[in-house]
Amino acid sequence: MSSDDSQHSSSSPPSSKPTTSHWPTSHFFPWATSPDIIRAHEKDAYITGTLSTQVQSIVRTLRGARFAHAHTDAIKNLTDILYLSLTTLVGNRTLGEEYCDVVQLEDDSLRFPSLARRAGYILSSILMPWTLQRILPAFRRRLRAKLERSIARKQAKSVYFSKEEQQKKRQNLVLKFQTYILEHLDSLTSLSPVYAIHLAAFYFTGAYYHISKRLWGLRYVFSKRIEESEERVGYEVLGVLMVLQIVVQGIVHVKEVVESIQEDTQSKDKHDFGSHGQPGTTLKSICNPPSIPSLTPDTPRYDLSSDAGTALSWIPAGQQRKCTLCLEPFKDPSVSTCGHVFCWTCIRDWVREKPECPLCRQEALGSKILPLRG
Repeated sequence: MSSDDSQHSSSSPPSSKPTTSHWPTSHFFPWATSPDIIRAHEKDAYITGTLSTQVQSIVRTLRGARFAHAHTDAIKNLTDILYLSLTTLVGNRTLGEEYCDVVQLEDDSLRFPSLARRAGYILSSILMPWTLQRILPAFRRRLRAKLERSIARKQAKSVYFSKEEQQKKRQNLVLKFQTYILEHLDSLTSLSPVYAIHLAAFYFTGAYYHISKRLWGLRYVFSKRIEESEERVGYEVLGVLMVLQIVVQGIVHVKEVVESIQEDTQSKDKHDFGSHGQPGTTLKSICNPPSIPSLTPDTPRYDLSSDAGTALSWIPAGQQRKCTLCLEPFKDPSVSTCGHVFCWTCIRDWVREKPECPLCRQEALGSKILPLRG
């Protein structure tokens, strides 16, 4: 009787509820592979997207389209937090995890995740991208302004003050380094390379699909017995392709930088004597560097609330000069493929979330939105 009971207990599947007991070291449940994890993530993303759309519809009904449009990101983040709080935080599996038969464990102890790890994962996976999305643009603006002032001062000093040859070389190196950072500031402060490297590592190992899971040490195991004859397929080929893409992009970037430095050196040698005594020519390069894209203006080009009917006068006065999304006079009015007119920022943000016209529900792509002029 005792042998039967022991056999029965060894073959019973693990409970989906978290416990404090240690997972046996000799467990036969393998680590989940890349396809299992991605499938679970896509299932959860579809569910949270559907919930977010329904919540936005409720908010739009209660508070109006303007309020719902202005708080789209907040509604989505709150929906994600609510979904994960009702599943992961209380110790249950998400619908995607149940759909793919995977269970989340701590990678170091093989226990079910503690409450602290589950809460830390939820907050970091949702609030960290939201915070970086708001901090990085301000950080880039401040750093760009500081670099422009520093480069302008160094260029002025190199023109008006003579220095020793060694000191000039050191100053030129610092100037080139700062110019390089200024010209490639957007790419250097972008998180895309970090995500690409992390995703390539996931394709090779199948361990952590989200950076937050890597930070908190959470991995998935497959909750079904796998026969020895069953083959678990991974995405190592995609990992190789991503590494090749990163390497090629790096080589192309280094080649462009080296060619740019060589061209600057040759140009400086040819016009070294002619450039002395003309500080305006030297300082002009920092005022408007050719390789730096111009920033989007802070104020709209056409603001129908301040132009008092002089701009785009062919649009009739009254309600027809107001956007149906923000309920304010048009700012840079733009037309979709169906013919409806909205503010440029309003319709741009709308089609990013839902590629359709907010009035007639026809398909509307961001590349097909045209600003009105005249």
